[in-house]
Amino acid sequence: MSEGSQDKTEQPTAQRVKKAREEGQIARSQELPPAAMMIAGTLFFTMTGQYVFGRMSDLFRSQLQFDRRIADKAELLPAIFAGSIVDGFMIVFPLLCMLYVIAVLSTGLAGGFIFQPKLALPKFSKLSPMSGLARMFGPQALINLGKSVLKFVVVGAILCVSVMNNLNDLTNISQMDLNAAIKVSGRIIVDSCFWLSLGLVLVALVDVPLQRHQLNKKLKMTKQEVRDEMKNSEGNPEIKGQIRRRQREILNNKMMLKIQDADVVITNPTHFAVALSYDPTDDGAPILIAKGEDALAAKIREKAQEHGVYLFEAPLLARALYFTTKLDHPIPEPLYHAVAQVIAYVFSLNQSYGRGGQVVKPTPKVPDEMKFEANGKLMTS
Repeated sequence: MSEGSQDKTEQPTAQRVKKAREEGQIARSQELPPAAMMIAGTLFFTMTGQYVFGRMSDLFRSQLQFDRRIADKAELLPAIFAGSIVDGFMIVFPLLCMLYVIAVLSTGLAGGFIFQPKLALPKFSKLSPMSGLARMFGPQALINLGKSVLKFVVVGAILCVSVMNNLNDLTNISQMDLNAAIKVSGRIIVDSCFWLSLGLVLVALVDVPLQRHQLNKKLKMTKQEVRDEMKNSEGNPEIKGQIRRRQREILNNKMMLKIQDADVVITNPTHFAVALSYDPTDDGAPILIAKGEDALAAKIREKAQEHGVYLFEAPLLARALYFTTKLDHPIPEPLYHAVAQVIAYVFSLNQSYGRGGQVVKPTPKVPDEMKFEANGKLMTS
């Protein structure tokens, strides 16, 4: 089996899940909000049902009473009717507000909330007849059909049981006075809503894990996709190599510009080269301003010759400085004496130039613990 045709067996990575969320692909249950709203509404009527139905009873009674003002002044009828509508709306307004909040919160329970303005833009791909047919006759359509059938069966069974249990009250409700009829109706509605909410909760408990499973299955990745994502997240090795090479080139160019300020370049003589700068007026140690190996060492020697910087051959000292001292850092204390001999020799050469004097070239001693081989390993005695 080719890599491109392999099954999606790998769990989605965090980056894949994040990208899917940005595209609006999150677990959404269409059954959870109705169940939550039904439970909230049932609890609301359970706690405030007597007050709400009492207010509704008073409102109905007032509308059924004859008012002589209307008979004498019919123009008052619109105002009275509008006032009744406002009164009825104010009765159910707290319920509407609560249901709105519950609907918003329950929508995000399954997959969380996302705020992406681009998701509100129209997608013309959804207008495709082929994609529409795929949604109508695809696996998701069968799943939605199964959920609809389950919800119909559950709700239908609950309603049938509720009607059978309250059959006597339903048949006698027409013979009751208004207050009694409203109270009985309220009790039947609250009881029915309670059992309906439990049924919808059952459907939601099936739907929420199903939606998460379907989303996870949709976002699964092949092994090649995981490798490609890891490569992209960590950076393409070739590009990272080019960046590192470019950074080294920039660093080397800056280092080469400093060689003109060097007082001496100590060489291996061919494999290593280090450039040192020393300020006699400062109490600090000499600073290593450039160092290189092989080809870079050759460039350092060439640049030193261009600027008239003295080349001092001392293999052990050159390797000791190369392996123990960082760029733009002072030399280590164990090498103070050896480097001091070299710098004193170079300064003496500069002072005696043109006078005909002869300066004896020193042989700097390197401590045993600072003696390195060409591969960077300490020499063994």
